[in-house]
Amino acid sequence: MAKEKTLFVCSECGGTSPKWLGRCPSCGAWNTLIEQVAAAAAGSGNNRFGAPYASLAGSAELATLSEIEATDTERTPTGLDELDRVLGGGIVDGGVTLIGGDPGIGKSTLLLQAVDALQRAGRNALYVTGEESGAQVALRSRRLGLEQSQVQVLAEIQLEKILATLDATRPAIAVIDSIQTVYSDQLTSAPGSVAQVRECAAHLTRFAKASGTAVVLVGHVTKEGALAGPRVLEHMVDTVLYFEGDTHSSFRLVRAIKNRFGAVNEIGVFAMTERGLKGVANPSAIFLSQHAEPVPGSVVLVTLEGTRPMLVEIQALVDNGGPSPRRLSVGLDRDRLAMLLAVLHRHAGVACMDQDVFVNAVGGVRISEPAADLAVMLAITSSLRGKPLPKGFIAFGEVGLAGEVRPAPRGQERLREAAKLGFSVAVVPKANAPRKGAKEIEGLTIHPVERIEQAMEVVRGLD
Repeated sequence: MAKEKTLFVCSECGGTSPKWLGRCPSCGAWNTLIEQVAAAAAGSGNNRFGAPYASLAGSAELATLSEIEATDTERTPTGLDELDRVLGGGIVDGGVTLIGGDPGIGKSTLLLQAVDALQRAGRNALYVTGEESGAQVALRSRRLGLEQSQVQVLAEIQLEKILATLDATRPAIAVIDSIQTVYSDQLTSAPGSVAQVRECAAHLTRFAKASGTAVVLVGHVTKEGALAGPRVLEHMVDTVLYFEGDTHSSFRLVRAIKNRFGAVNEIGVFAMTERGLKGVANPSAIFLSQHAEPVPGSVVLVTLEGTRPMLVEIQALVDNGGPSPRRLSVGLDRDRLAMLLAVLHRHAGVACMDQDVFVNAVGGVRISEPAADLAVMLAITSSLRGKPLPKGFIAFGEVGLAGEVRPAPRGQERLREAAKLGFSVAVVPKANAPRKGAKEIEGLTIHPVERIEQAMEVVRGLD
């Protein structure tokens, strides 16, 4: 009997090599090549890439872009407002969504609540579980208070059986939990391998487009936090969501990284309770500490997550550091902190060369936008001087290397959000201040500044 031909496949990128190498020739990752049996030749009778792919390939006529009718995509609300916000308004018929997150973060809980709400709204839902039995899913539904749930459950990991069930029932939404557990008989590699994940996801995506069933794929993540499997998995689907949060905290963030039907970088905020995940209508309350009196080193920043302005408390602690001072930031870029300290010294005359500087974004939120610069610098100055900023104070704005304070996007929305939550004093870039003749924001005194020195003078005048 002839020996089966094998090749080595990279578990990171899916690249192949005829022999084992310590480093993948395609992506450069080390120790990622795994031996697998090669697929049948193109002319072989066992080739599965002929008829199935040809039958799914529909013919289309050439059309001019301006003549194609553009219609808005219809959406079905999931019943979870925060999830709908991230999805762009709800699920789309035929759309494929990939959601990833750390183990135990609440992916299965969130999706079980969503499909139950859709089922109660009259949309047939199917929950395919490959990691748990039907009894375990039922037990979780009882804990979540989903009594008398009519969601159909299928405990199966074979792709062909899953597709046959989907074709027979034609649900409005199908959840596959998880794509790493699904395998096809046509491939010899193990479930979770690059080839299995890629091919199973491709067939489920084709079924979704052909039938109109919305498919949600649950994906595992690597220890670095990226979605496990080939990168092409993220390219195949329409929407990619990341479920973030500390397992020791009750709050969870769902963030859209890719969305063909809506805006990206939207976030939904949930609180984990005994009855499952509950949407948080006012997430700013999570990221603000409750101080009886103002304390030194604390400044409230109005940041922007997608289209949602949120208030986050920035805390700074400046202390004697000795000959080797430390610079440490949590939730903010450490390199940017070093740059801001240099700008603070050069243009505002505030020296921290012999001081330890620690900066933290309260609540575990990660802030990547440069509009946090001004709030960070004012918090550092407040801690160094030992004088708190006045109650109800907020700030935002990007600071350049020349000391200029640059505007932040959607500044008026940030100011209105701060005023709505009772803040009364704001130091903002001059370009973000309301223009002459524009309606003033009630209850908010705005101090526009053009340079960091002016911001420091304004803050000293508020003491």
